[in-house]
Amino acid sequence: MRAILLGVCSSFFFAFTFVLNRSMELSGGSWLWSSSLRYFFMLPFLLLFVMWRKKWQPLLIEMKKNPLKWLLWGTVGFGLFYAPICFAGAYGPGWLIAATWQITILSGSLLAPLFYEKVQTVNGSVKVRGKIPLRGLSMSLIIIFGVALMQFEHASQLSIMPVLFTIIPVLIASFAYPLGNRKMMAICEGRLDVFQRVLGMTIGSLPLWIIFAIIAIFTSGLPSKTQTIQSFWVAMCSGLIATLLFFQATSLVQHNMAQLAAVEATQSIQVLFVLIGEIIFLASPLPTGMSLLGMAFVMIGMVLHSYISRSNRPAQTIKPDPSRQLS
Repeated sequence: MRAILLGVCSSFFFAFTFVLNRSMELSGGSWLWSSSLRYFFMLPFLLLFVMWRKKWQPLLIEMKKNPLKWLLWGTVGFGLFYAPICFAGAYGPGWLIAATWQITILSGSLLAPLFYEKVQTVNGSVKVRGKIPLRGLSMSLIIIFGVALMQFEHASQLSIMPVLFTIIPVLIASFAYPLGNRKMMAICEGRLDVFQRVLGMTIGSLPLWIIFAIIAIFTSGLPSKTQTIQSFWVAMCSGLIATLLFFQATSLVQHNMAQLAAVEATQSIQVLFVLIGEIIFLASPLPTGMSLLGMAFVMIGMVLHSYISRSNRPAQTIKPDPSRQLS
């Protein structure tokens, strides 16, 4: 019960990303600042945390081995993930983007053949190319159907360009985030923990955020006080608090597949938190019946996908995978 409660709490804090990003866009803030400020604020806190745990030197050694890979996959995993999410916030409500973001489960499954996994044989472990999990993929179709219902309702109220500017950036982000995270996990091969890896990828993505900040200065000026404060809270709530809560929840039930699946399924509640947050704080209108039905399909699909993806795995220690969450 404690793990489930922690999972729900993490989903609540993850929802701040979408609500506050939408708020910043509605108040005239540049998406360039919304995306870059989050990582500027996250960096010192992550650095202090990793140094406090005496894990900075191992990270520095790893980054010196492959500096270009940290730069590349940090930019892909964080830059091509969060910048499109912020860009999409200018064209669609947060609840719609949060629901569409759940398609990352499908994106992550389709990326499986790009990676190798260890399989235990009588002669020891061997590396084999990953396979697309077809059973889990079938459940992903339910999520896609739900997203399609919501996007159809959204499209019927707008011209084609705003709809595309909502869908395409989120699709790009849904592939970039798991790709960048998994590539870095493969490069590190278990030598770094999640906080070291997140810090390393944040450092690797800094050149992109600096470029964005320079462009923002010349195109829209310095960020307002309101946007700066809201970006700080996104960094704290989603980047730090939510991630800590989620990984604590998964660590409590890492030996129980059913309970682990239940914890992962709590992330589907994120869509409801975003919807409620926008209605209360942004005076957003209540979605239509079709959109609410689509939202229900997304949540049901996430729960079923989580249970099916775990049902056939043997009992073993499962390490939480950050490629499924907003870091």
